[in-house]
Amino acid sequence: MKILSAINASRCVLTLLKPNKTSIIIRITQQRNLMSKQLVYDQFGDPLHVVKFRESEVPALGPTDVLVRMLAAPVNPADINTIQGKYPVKVSLPSIPGNEGVGSVVDIGKNVKGISKSSKVILNRSLMGTWRDYAVLPEESLLVVPDDLGNVEAATISVNPCTAYRMLMDFVPLQAGDVVIQNGGNSACGQYVIQICKAWGVKTVNIVRDRPDIAKLKEYLQNLGATYVLTEEELRSTQIFKDGLKKPLLALNCVGGKSSSQLFRYLNDKGVMVTYGGMSREPVIVPTSAFIFKDMKCEGFWMTAWNHAAPATEKDKMIKDIISLMVSKQVKAPIHKMIKFDNFEEALKNAVSPQGFTGCKFILDFC
Repeated sequence: MKILSAINASRCVLTLLKPNKTSIIIRITQQRNLMSKQLVYDQFGDPLHVVKFRESEVPALGPTDVLVRMLAAPVNPADINTIQGKYPVKVSLPSIPGNEGVGSVVDIGKNVKGISKSSKVILNRSLMGTWRDYAVLPEESLLVVPDDLGNVEAATISVNPCTAYRMLMDFVPLQAGDVVIQNGGNSACGQYVIQICKAWGVKTVNIVRDRPDIAKLKEYLQNLGATYVLTEEELRSTQIFKDGLKKPLLALNCVGGKSSSQLFRYLNDKGVMVTYGGMSREPVIVPTSAFIFKDMKCEGFWMTAWNHAAPATEKDKMIKDIISLMVSKQVKAPIHKMIKFDNFEEALKNAVSPQGFTGCKFILDFC
C-alpha cells in the first residue's frame, strides 16, 4: 500500500475509508496545534490592569498568509496610549497590542511569492498585534529586511527612525553644515535625529533635562554624533550662537510648554518648528514676535498620518535609506533594555511610569 502524501504538520488524523471490498483509502488530514503566547486587552484602561496573558491556537494559513515567529517587539508610547484608549486611532476589542516588531518566517501560504521561509521580516502596517510569539499575518503587511540588520534595529525601524527621517526631509531643505535644534535629545527619536544628521553632515543642538548623571548622558549623545548637548538651564545662557554657530532653520519639539518657547529664541528668521510630541502635556507657546517679525512657522507631524497618505515608492525609499544607514553602522538602535516576553509586566510597569520613556526603549524579547 502506498501513501501518496507529504506530512508537514505537527499533528495528523488518519481516517480509514472502505468504499468497496478490495481497497482501503487512507485520508490524511493536517491539523495545526501550534499555540501562540500573546498579550490581549478587552477594555481600555491602565495597561497594568487590562493587559492579560493568554495562549491561543495558531490558525491555519490562508493562501496569502505568512506564519511569523516574533523575535522582538518594542513598547512604544503609542502602544500604551492605544491600550489606554487615548490614541487617535481606535482599535476593535479584544485586541493584541504592538505596532512594531521583527520576526522570522516559519511557513508561507501557497500563493505567497515575495517572502520565503526563514526570511527576516518587519511589519509595514500598524495595529497588527506584535506582542505575541507567533502570528499569522497577510503577506502585504510584511517587508523582508536583510539578515545582517540587527534585531533591535529591525524591531524599532518603522516609528522613531522614520519619524526622524521624515522631519529632517520634509520641512526644510537641509544641507551639510546646517544646524538643527531639538528638545528631548535623549529620546529614542532624538537619538535617531542626532545620528542621521551626523551621517548627512548636519550639526545638532540637543536639549535635555538636567539629572544626576548628566555628564554620562552628554558623553553618550556626543558619541552618537551630537554637536552640542545642553540642559534646559544651559540653553538659556548659551553663547554658542554668538560664537559663530549658524542659527538653525529647523527646530524639533517633543516636549511643549516652556521648552518649546526656548527653541524659538534661537531659531533663525523664517525657521520652522515641527512638533511631534508633548511629553510635558503643556501647550506649545509661541512668542507673537516670532510670527510677525521673524516669519517663523509651526508645523505638526504624525508618522501614522504620513504612512496613510504617502505613496508606496516614498515608503520604500525611506526604509531602504534607513536600513542602509543601519547596516553601515552609521545609525544604531537607541538606548534600550530587552525584557523576556514572560516578564512583560516589567516592561509595562516601566513604560507607564513618569520616567518610562525618557531615553530608554523597552523591548519584548521572544528569543
